Amino acid sequence: MGADVTEVLRAIGLMSGTSLDGVDVAMIETDGEGVMAFGPSFYRPYGDAERALLRQALTDAVGLADRNARPGVLAEAERIVTAIHADAVEAFLSAHQIAHETVDLVGFHGQTVLHRPADRLTVQIGDGEELSARLDLPVVYDMRAADVAAGGQGAPLVPVYHRALARGLERSGPLVVVNVGGVSNITYIDGDDVLIACDTGPGNALLDDFVARSTGQPFDADGALAAQGQVDEAWVARALQNPFFSAAPPKSLDRNHFAALTVEGKSPADGAATLTAFTAASIAAIATLLPAPPRAFIVAGGGARNPTLLAMLRARVAPASVESADALGWSADAMEAQAFAFLAVRSAKGLPLTFPGTTGVAAALTGGVRAGRSQH
Repeated sequence: MGADVTEVLRAIGLMSGTSLDGVDVAMIETDGEGVMAFGPSFYRPYGDAERALLRQALTDAVGLADRNARPGVLAEAERIVTAIHADAVEAFLSAHQIAHETVDLVGFHGQTVLHRPADRLTVQIGDGEELSARLDLPVVYDMRAADVAAGGQGAPLVPVYHRALARGLERSGPLVVVNVGGVSNITYIDGDDVLIACDTGPGNALLDDFVARSTGQPFDADGALAAQGQVDEAWVARALQNPFFSAAPPKSLDRNHFAALTVEGKSPADGAATLTAFTAASIAAIATLLPAPPRAFIVAGGGARNPTLLAMLRARVAPASVESADALGWSADAMEAQAFAFLAVRSAKGLPLTFPGTTGVAAALTGGVRAGRSQH
């Protein structure tokens, strides 16, 4: 794209994850290789009606064969998602008194409604051209499609950003960054040369869905419900027999991959405890599939705010340490949004977003679609 590889850009990243909780907005200054400055962040939660619409969109997307088709409520959901993201950016700029013209680029993930890489199919709703027009800013969007079309898993995309962050830690030995959203994924980093990533299994999706059904609450705040329950270790052991858990990375999942696993019949506390333990156990299980045992697990995403999950993970990966990204001065909440700002800059400069060790693509590959004016 003719971009200056050394030029530092001020980019906004947008992320709406599989947990369907809301839109994260974050700003960073980056040249696409390192992070020169962390800017502020912002969160715009989805309302109950918006979340219900997105849940229906997930259902209506199940039968998709054409990634551009928008059957059922998908067209309406895409319109709403785009409008919410535009509003979120405007609110972010206003809240932090950031001048519109000082922003170089926006990275727009959209809302994943279907992820089926075996069929070379991934669908994120959200109209990048419309978002660019509404904001009058250049937008990079549809960042998974090129990788999936080339035979990659299309996920996770954040590892290259994790590596940029890890460079600042000055630690020896391998470490793992864990992102616990609707699905959990890890990035294994050992110096600059080893970058391996994959989804590990459920994150918050099974737990959130169970808690919503059994208590009416959208999630288990602070892991309080799970902390009161008893873990059904036999159930967890059976669940871990799924062939996904023994498959070598890279590998990725759809949010609903494990939806058939049910803890119905258990009390809310015991069900929450068992599903939280399943998430912890499935993250811990990845260690045996990595080149060397990680010395540290750094947890980001919604799961970083769940002390019950962190305690369960700590028990299963000892002697490795488990710490929240926030404890390192990173932002557990804003990290994925920051990553999509970083990826947008890499895309604009033609730098790779995905790698053989992260998505299984044959060779390092850039991606993303550009909408709107050049930043200059």
